[in-house]
Amino acid sequence: MNHHSFLYYDSFETPLGPITVLANDEGVCRIDYGHHECHLATYQSWKKKHFLKGELVYDPDHQYVAQIKKEIFQYFSGDRTEFQVPLNCYGTDFQRQVWRTLLYHVPFGETRSYKDIAASMHAPKAIRAVGGAVNQNPFSIVVPCHRVIGSNGKLVGYAGGLEKKQQLLEFEKQHHTIIQKQ
Repeated sequence: MNHHSFLYYDSFETPLGPITVLANDEGVCRIDYGHHECHLATYQSWKKKHFLKGELVYDPDHQYVAQIKKEIFQYFSGDRTEFQVPLNCYGTDFQRQVWRTLLYHVPFGETRSYKDIAASMHAPKAIRAVGGAVNQNPFSIVVPCHRVIGSNGKLVGYAGGLEKKQQLLEFEKQHHTIIQKQ
């Protein structure tokens, strides 16, 4: 087995509870709510689906694991509104396009509807498909699917639960206002 096939992880506490990050030597692969023990089955099927070999290795000091942890802590302390860590996206071309759109077109402290996302991707009829891709987002917090709401302004599904979505949106709204006042 070569060195590149390892997947490095760490679980740590945040204001929204524990988060597990998974990275390889190209970047962060996943960010999930909960301790890594909760995700072992998910990680096995995810690895299989994307033809990834290699074992999970606990390594809080791995370059990208350490970087994303630091950036998430900065985010929660109100010192960061955008993430710099490289992301190593595993998904279909369409999913990756949706995640990129979220990352670059849904700013901190703002929200967009699924319809807005589809329109900004020049695929106005793809609202359902966009919803499916948002739902499969493997990068909680960093790829801001929590900022996507229903066209009626209602909070709709979120992998971490609607309570976490609400907390993230309120947190960003508060800090967005503070940043604008400075």
